Amino acid sequence: MLAAMCMAAGRFPVVLLRCWVLRLLCLLGLLWAVALSPAVAQRLPQPNAPQGRMLSIDVPAPTERAISRWSRAQLEAWWAALRRQAVSGPEGLSLPPELLPPQEGSAWQPVQLPDVRHRPGAADVSDAQGYEMRWYRVRVPAHDDQPMALYLPRLSTLTAAVLGHTEQGWRLLLDNQPVARDQWVQPIWLPLPAAGRGMDIVIALPVQADGYHVVSRIWVGPRAELEKRWQWRARLQSGLPQAISLTLVVLGLFALTLWLRRPSESIYGLFAFGAAAWLVRNLHYYASPPAHPLLLDWFWWATHASAAWVTLFVLLLALRFASRRQPWVERVLVGGVALVSVLSMPLWLQQMDLVVLQYTVTALLAGGGTAWVAWLAWRERRVELSLMALALLVGLMLGLHDLALLAAWAWPEHVYLMPFATIIVMVCFLYAVQSRYMGAVEQVKAENSQLQEDLDEQAEALQVQHEQLREAERQQALLLERQRLMADMHDGLGSSLLSALVAVEQGQMSQDHVVEVLRECVDDLRLVIDSLEPVGHDLVSLLATMRYRLGKRLQSGGLQLDWDVQDLPPLAWLGPPEALHVLRLMQEALNNVVKHARASRVRLVTRHHGSQVEIRIEDDGRGFDTQTVRQGRGLKSQLKRAQHLGGRLRIDSMPGGGTRLSLRLPVERPGAQGQA
Repeated sequence: MLAAMCMAAGRFPVVLLRCWVLRLLCLLGLLWAVALSPAVAQRLPQPNAPQGRMLSIDVPAPTERAISRWSRAQLEAWWAALRRQAVSGPEGLSLPPELLPPQEGSAWQPVQLPDVRHRPGAADVSDAQGYEMRWYRVRVPAHDDQPMALYLPRLSTLTAAVLGHTEQGWRLLLDNQPVARDQWVQPIWLPLPAAGRGMDIVIALPVQADGYHVVSRIWVGPRAELEKRWQWRARLQSGLPQAISLTLVVLGLFALTLWLRRPSESIYGLFAFGAAAWLVRNLHYYASPPAHPLLLDWFWWATHASAAWVTLFVLLLALRFASRRQPWVERVLVGGVALVSVLSMPLWLQQMDLVVLQYTVTALLAGGGTAWVAWLAWRERRVELSLMALALLVGLMLGLHDLALLAAWAWPEHVYLMPFATIIVMVCFLYAVQSRYMGAVEQVKAENSQLQEDLDEQAEALQVQHEQLREAERQQALLLERQRLMADMHDGLGSSLLSALVAVEQGQMSQDHVVEVLRECVDDLRLVIDSLEPVGHDLVSLLATMRYRLGKRLQSGGLQLDWDVQDLPPLAWLGPPEALHVLRLMQEALNNVVKHARASRVRLVTRHHGSQVEIRIEDDGRGFDTQTVRQGRGLKSQLKRAQHLGGRLRIDSMPGGGTRLSLRLPVERPGAQGQA
């Protein structure tokens, strides 16, 4: 919730910033403590051996050395002899005396370990200078059959062999040739054979004549205690870097999928490429270097050159957090890394050792890029950029430590710390993902909130318009209904009253006739009122209302009403105007029965015929001939009303056989919903 709130504001609060800074500072302190602590791998855990039983080679008394110069042929003969004994068995070495360690005591002199010769910036690495065989002799004290072991934390030499001197002569205890290319990151571990008395052990380490080499302190002591040191060293120097690098590769694949889905998010692509370059940089942790010299040169070139590309991708990733991009800075970084990679290819200057020079130029580029990012962070005051600058600073410090270790300038027994910089890279990447994700989430929330506000405003406006439209429709309906009622009353009731008034004034209408006209006017007025009653589109209810209104009049006219009404479906189109037409049509039919049929019974029938409903009025009167009777005004009015209702009116009659009027109406009328 806190991260979401601060991302919505566009910046992290001070509390969260302090938290991130403290985390990175703690990580920096931990890694730097690892870098500066002397022989940290040997200090974890500390062996708890009895005094005098643990022999450390870093004291002058028990350690002696002899140096001899060899040719390439002598070195190959020595290696061949070691291979033969490793295959044939434990018999003594059959070598010329010049290829064996010196036996005279005067040939040995004490040495203070670690024994280090610095790597020059660009040294000649040809075989013309020959080789040096560096012999290191250690006297193993009597140990009463207690298991003993030999442990070397770090070696940077051509290979390593451990020889033991017994009564039968020199005996091979360890031949490190199969894994010699990995011994600079793999500590040497050798359980010693059981012996009741002390024995001399000689460590043979061939190196390039006057060339770079690093020999750490040599530990000889109880196996159970030294094994802990070896295990911790192996984990720090090989195991943990492998695990961390593989984790970075997994994150790189994840970033690659994100970048492929969203190419505009370049930070994911840069992280994916940086993870791939990091995998190549740490390739020696997962695969042994090839044996072929040419392939070996390209292998080491790829691992060394990829360090510059990792630096480049990390710097470009950091620059993506700046508010404004500086293309010229990015071009300078890309050009510098590409130039260093090309110049260090094993296509030219093959006899020169350019590793230190290559890493020095990479460190200069990294330092310049870090300074630029730090300046941008100071100028823009952006939290993301500040964290990236701090991470780059930590990585630069670890890189300088590894450069000093690579060139043997300092800390010869330390482990390489750049693999641990992956933790910082992962933290920065996860922060970038979180920042982009939370920013996207907050942006979506803000957009959704704005859309909701706009939608509410539109809904409110539509509601107001809907109310206004309903009010206008209601007023229009009232106006239309008023006009209809006025027209009906004017054409029906008003016309009848006016005609009756004129006739009375002229003395042409008797009192009974006046009463009849007034009764018809009252019935017509009642029909108009009944048509306004809500009947719910129910034709049967409408007819029942008419029966109630006209029942007494039919009885006074001597007619008996037979009510044969069945349930009918509701008529959606049956509104007040249509109801009035139906009532007038039925009233006119019943009036005709009362006035002209001379009937005694009248029957009202309703039936449902699928898509139509039928209303019939049947009487037992005198009837008439439909072929000879001329259509009067009343019949024409009935036909017109039936047509207006969308129905069909039929009259069947014959002299002496009564009359039947049938009105058929549709259940559903096209366009009726719109008319309603």
